[in-house]
Amino acid sequence: MATSLEELRVLRDVDAAADGTWKQVVEWDSFAREVVGGQLARAADSIGANIAEVFGRFHYGEKLQFLYCARGSLFETRYWLNRSLARNLMATGQVQEYASRLTNVARQLNAFARGIKTQRRGKTKQSKSVRETPAEYVIETEPSPLFSASDLEWLQSIPGL
Repeated sequence: MATSLEELRVLRDVDAAADGTWKQVVEWDSFAREVVGGQLARAADSIGANIAEVFGRFHYGEKLQFLYCARGSLFETRYWLNRSLARNLMATGQVQEYASRLTNVARQLNAFARGIKTQRRGKTKQSKSVRETPAEYVIETEPSPLFSASDLEWLQSIPGL
């Protein structure tokens, strides 16, 4: 497991895709850059930003929430890549390359989430509750007398009873 944010392979892969799309977007005319490019760049950067949030969180639920946000941003990035292809802003090969990278990142995000869920399940198994062993009840077929014969004789010998 990565010990620092920079060691996360998924983050390095996202950075490569985000930086590559950025280099494409800055070359577009101002209208395309404002309408599609800004959305594409923000969505691609959001993937990495949410992964960084995961690394900085403590609770498993928070980590999963930010991973799901990263996955949502990934799908948004793919949407904007498709828009840039449909509007002839990027070549088919470039869009396919970025889409392929993002597919790989999506798999890594799913594996990351699975690992967090496994860790969470492992933590909850170590319960701090105390359980008593169940008591064993013995049932006799004949009821035992409440008092023995000697006890009854002694009770009867007490004056005034």
